[in-house]
Amino acid sequence: MATGGVGLTTETARPGNDLMLRRARAEQVVKSGANWFVWIAGLSVVNSIVGMSGGHLHFIVGLGITQIVDALAHQAGSAGMFLDLIINGFVAGLFVFFWSFARKGQKWAFLVGMGIYALDGVLLLLFKDILSVAFHAYALYRIYIGMTVVPALQALEKATIPAGAPIEPR
Repeated sequence: MATGGVGLTTETARPGNDLMLRRARAEQVVKSGANWFVWIAGLSVVNSIVGMSGGHLHFIVGLGITQIVDALAHQAGSAGMFLDLIINGFVAGLFVFFWSFARKGQKWAFLVGMGIYALDGVLLLLFKDILSVAFHAYALYRIYIGMTVVPALQALEKATIPAGAPIEPR
């Protein structure tokens, strides 16, 4: 086959390949936006573990609600620590749940997850943690970018299904 001068074969210039490349890029953008949910969950768990061990370090991408639960649990003693693990585990699991569905292009997961994270940002604003609020805003923007590409991804998925192909659930 002939090459196009930049290492591309003429096969890559076909319209179907362009659709596949656009679909792959759209999937990448959607998953990139969704991945913020798993980072939020993971770093919130790390914040809780550091807080339970007596450390004073916290990641600004984490959740404010887990910091409040950590503080209350610390005052309650050993029983509070057990509840801290359960509550913060549930909250982190919720964000992993949103990540799981958002990376599959489910717009509702983006919307609900962003809404909860925005409320968490308001909570941090009440405590005047401006740096964490600013990071919440940045993370929400990055998640939003992923969400805005979902309709394009769905259209590209429909356009790249070969005629006569069996329908498979996502």
